[in-house]
Amino acid sequence: MPGRVEGKVIVVAGAGSVGPGWGNGKAAAVLYAREGATLYLIDRDGDALAETSRLVEEEGAQVHAEAGDLTDGATVERLLGDCAARFGRLDVLHNNVGGSAPGGVAEMDEATWDRQVDHNLKTVYLGCHFAIPLMRETGGGAIVNIASVAGYRHIGAPIHAYAATKAGVVQLSRAMGVSYAKEGIRCNTVVPGLMHTPLVEARLTGQRGDGDAEALIARRHAQVPMGHMGDAWDVAYAALYLASDEAKYVTATEIVVDGGLTMSAPV
Repeated sequence: MPGRVEGKVIVVAGAGSVGPGWGNGKAAAVLYAREGATLYLIDRDGDALAETSRLVEEEGAQVHAEAGDLTDGATVERLLGDCAARFGRLDVLHNNVGGSAPGGVAEMDEATWDRQVDHNLKTVYLGCHFAIPLMRETGGGAIVNIASVAGYRHIGAPIHAYAATKAGVVQLSRAMGVSYAKEGIRCNTVVPGLMHTPLVEARLTGQRGDGDAEALIARRHAQVPMGHMGDAWDVAYAALYLASDEAKYVTATEIVVDGGLTMSAPV
């Protein structure tokens, strides 16, 4: 039985993981591979990228991986062009790059704010800016952007730049979905809630948990109506649907993957 993205060429931007285990981009890349895609993987961390590439190869998929800074326009243009030249097309762009820095606007310095905008929002702009012309050449494609429920509501931590940029990803995706619909280019967003990925132990414990990973994990579980955080596979399966032809009539919208968090009262 053919896979759900059989024959598609998919770029996963942010395909590595910040620590051992399954990050969102890593899980998405492996799931796309299992479902028949050819993968072009990008991440700034060469070692993490090599690990994801190895796992994709073990799934039997064709894959090429390139390390690069996706906040740099020339790099993005070169890598997406290389994907199209190498594999003959670019069908799906999966934008997974992102991360939060702690602080409210009164406390956050301007340089940190600018880095958050570049990391979370500019990377989406650059990827789409250079992918859409390549998709036009082959009659269309799909863009899957990864945002966060922090772009919808306050979730208990002062991460103002992250919230603003992830809200920007959602609205930019809606606008692109409408603007390019007649060209056969769909654009949608996956909006994860509190997820238990390597990011929790690698970064968030220091930012928000005073070094106590167990306590931070327990607090995050308790915030969710389902009683537990999700994981990278929950995000990956939502992305798979949006990347596949099953979603051929779906554009300019979001799938929220949050265990009911955004609809619940603050805890």
